[in-house]
Amino acid sequence: MKRFIQTIKNIWKIDDLRARIITTIGIVIIYRLGSYVVLPGVDPSHLQALHSQTKDGLLGLLNMFSGGAFSNASIFALGIMPYISASIVVQLLGMAIPYFQKLQKEGESGRKKINQITRYLTVFITAGQAPGYIANLVSQLPNEAISPFDPNITTPSTFFWVSSILILVSGTMFVMWLGEKITDKGIGNGISLIIMVGIIARLPFALFGEFVSRMEEQGGGLVVFLVELVFLIFVVLITILLVQGTRKIPVQFAKRVVGNKQYGGVRQYIPLKVNAAGVMPIIFAQAIMFLPLTVAGFSKSDAMSGFAATFSNFNGFWYNFVFALMIIIFTYFYTAITVNPNQMAEDMKKNGGFIPGVKPGKKTADFIDTVMSRITLPGSLFLALVAIMPAIVRLFGVNSQFAQFYGGTSLLILVGVVLDTLQQIESHLLMRHYDGLMKSGRIKGRSSTSMAG
Repeated sequence: MKRFIQTIKNIWKIDDLRARIITTIGIVIIYRLGSYVVLPGVDPSHLQALHSQTKDGLLGLLNMFSGGAFSNASIFALGIMPYISASIVVQLLGMAIPYFQKLQKEGESGRKKINQITRYLTVFITAGQAPGYIANLVSQLPNEAISPFDPNITTPSTFFWVSSILILVSGTMFVMWLGEKITDKGIGNGISLIIMVGIIARLPFALFGEFVSRMEEQGGGLVVFLVELVFLIFVVLITILLVQGTRKIPVQFAKRVVGNKQYGGVRQYIPLKVNAAGVMPIIFAQAIMFLPLTVAGFSKSDAMSGFAATFSNFNGFWYNFVFALMIIIFTYFYTAITVNPNQMAEDMKKNGGFIPGVKPGKKTADFIDTVMSRITLPGSLFLALVAIMPAIVRLFGVNSQFAQFYGGTSLLILVGVVLDTLQQIESHLLMRHYDGLMKSGRIKGRSSTSMAG
């Protein structure tokens, strides 16, 4: 406790760090207040149906990422997710289209152009999502809730539609701007921090709901609730180990993996990661898993409806089996794209580096590729396990809202962003010759492990 208090004092002594933390807190407060500002023309006292609709499933996940703004019919209802979608699209384009590959190699000027393209794409994505959100909102509201200030209006007018779409688009762009301001003048990655704040905002409600359900006659009591908390802490610790995981694979271990017994006497390292893909495979797989529901919405076929019903059951075996399998596949796919063994072998050769017992050039590239393929397996299996963990704990009676914190994208984002932010704070402390946050060693954040926000 004494060390913790001293660390807080040291943080407060650093003017720049203190200003950044205060700025970050101020922007987060603005974001949280905005999530309770309801769209003009909507009566907030009639949102019970929307709250019920967003308790679980896809909408529940979107509501968690928006910090409850989705179910509040807020001006920030669509949150930062359109920007995340735009970023993923631009990232995929950078893998396939030469123009974007050229921009990625142009340094700061190319990065600015990519950011501008991402912003424009965010506007288009939000403008496409906003009408769907409003249509769903109108279907969940009683007629008298459409315009509470004029009882004669019982159906949404054209003005209501246009103004709501503009407000939702502006709200998303404002949230994106807040995230960029946190990155520039605050502490941590702003976009990731905003998503994390939205997730954490739902934790007290989920925790209280789980406590109440366990205190009921058939709930199992306080002991079961405490066991759930202990298991949650265990899952979080395991996830932290993955995020802070090995950044360098010993050559000796790598050679054991491929079966080469000639280690050499010197302990060398290869800069490979057990989880080089980060959270991106889960995001890609989740997007694909939503397609059957979308296709079924435009089909009248009974077979398609049954197929959609199977893949809309987030607790079902086939949904989670296919989901886990796709994560494993996407982990290998994304790792193959982001890790270039030929380039690594070429760089090692140029800098005079080599792997003992392996010839430079193509042999080294083949060696790195084989090692990368085999060490990716445990990372992909762990990502798959984390992704389906909410479904597993729901089998034991955990409510759907609280179960989301046992795994999936939400847990990886929480752990990654917290470690990344703490790493930046520690860097400021060490730069001023103060002690770091940890006695055992420096904190490794997402920057060390390629964990996407």
